[in-house]
Amino acid sequence: MKRMRASRSIGNAIAQQPRLTPQRFGSTLCARTHSSELPRAQACLRAPTSRFQVPVAPSCHRHASGISLSSETLQKTPLYELHVAHGGKMVPFGGFQMPVQYDSLSVLASHHFTRSHSSLFDVGHMVQHRFSGPGATTFLQSITPAGLASLPSHQSTLSTLLWPVTGGIVDDTIITRLGPELFYVVTNAGCREKDLKYFTEELQRFASSGEGKVDWEVLNGWGLIALQGPLSSEVLERLLVDPGKVNLKELYFGQSRFANLILEGGKTSSPVLISRGGYTGEDGFEISIQPEDTVPVTEALLAAGPEKVQLAGLGARDSLRLEAGMCLYGHDLDDSTTPVEAALAWVIGKDRRVEGGFHGADKILAQLKPQSKGGEGVRRRRVGLIVEGAPAREGAEIVNEADEKIGAITSGCPSPTLGKNIAMGYIKDGMHKSGTAVGVKVRGKKRAATVTKMPFVASKYWKGAAPA
Repeated sequence: MKRMRASRSIGNAIAQQPRLTPQRFGSTLCARTHSSELPRAQACLRAPTSRFQVPVAPSCHRHASGISLSSETLQKTPLYELHVAHGGKMVPFGGFQMPVQYDSLSVLASHHFTRSHSSLFDVGHMVQHRFSGPGATTFLQSITPAGLASLPSHQSTLSTLLWPVTGGIVDDTIITRLGPELFYVVTNAGCREKDLKYFTEELQRFASSGEGKVDWEVLNGWGLIALQGPLSSEVLERLLVDPGKVNLKELYFGQSRFANLILEGGKTSSPVLISRGGYTGEDGFEISIQPEDTVPVTEALLAAGPEKVQLAGLGARDSLRLEAGMCLYGHDLDDSTTPVEAALAWVIGKDRRVEGGFHGADKILAQLKPQSKGGEGVRRRRVGLIVEGAPAREGAEIVNEADEKIGAITSGCPSPTLGKNIAMGYIKDGMHKSGTAVGVKVRGKKRAATVTKMPFVASKYWKGAAPA
């Protein structure tokens, strides 16, 4: 993967990726762009009539904070003007102008506010897709290790797009089943070009196999926001038009529902897709919104008051996700890394471990069994570390007692919640067990570190009330 030099501070980094322009091109396997189509699970999705002319992009742009470098014009999410009006400090990120923080709170204060109250993040730079048609399940199971055939309706799963043969991770993704052959898929903004090219080529391959028609839509211009924190349910519930139909107490982590929300002036929004989950380790929701309703829905949520919910930016999001042990593509995951190496073997469905049938299955399934038991195993594994002294940043070497390199840091920062320096990285197999003492070279000086289980901060996902 191409490595780009840049500032280690999100606020000082420069980033961008070019916007793709839809081209008219007759095909049954192509990407459509939408600005206002109703996102209903029962909608009849017609065959697409346009697709993207996707430029070659062999890899995601990356640097120490996940921000790419380019000279092209940056895009804006539907919430750009709202960010500026609320004192958002805008920086380039994933091809978009995004807020790193706001005047009202420092990054540190925003991090703590998310853990104690709730914060609203704009994640509209991410790419939202819909795949439908009689071949949708089979197609997605060919390019991911997810057990989608048994995934219930309105249930989500984290998965990975995979390269053929090598099983390397093209991108990480969230897949939600909305109907028998209808899926909502979210991929990373920084991999937009690469992913669109990948989907185009994979759909062409699938079409030639004759295994069923697949329609692919890219929801350009749609809003996507993440409401995260212990008060998130309270903030959202007050806006539900029909709380009885969408009971948030019975909407558990990984589940989703369509709902209408109450907007300013008593107006009602178009249906939004509410998915319980997020990138912070806290209870929360990700909400997919039609373009014209993105600003009104966001304003309605903020109307709960700054004592309950505040806007948060990239700075707090990065430290929150690292405390939660979440990977950032281009840093903790890349094209050369398999799910097993990345400690993501759990994304491989139980049935897929038996039947295979996905890209890189021979390689990945062999890695599940360690060499000591006759399998291929892996040579390196993703781990968490607590580092003493100065914080370890991406690229810092992990060494053993003999000062020999045994791995490298991929993400690192001081943990606001723990008051310790936390990091994530890849380490030689056999040195990956929790409690193993190692060293990390920070600015040329060896710092003591300990391999630690992740998440660093216990997750608080809503899985139902604890028994009395």
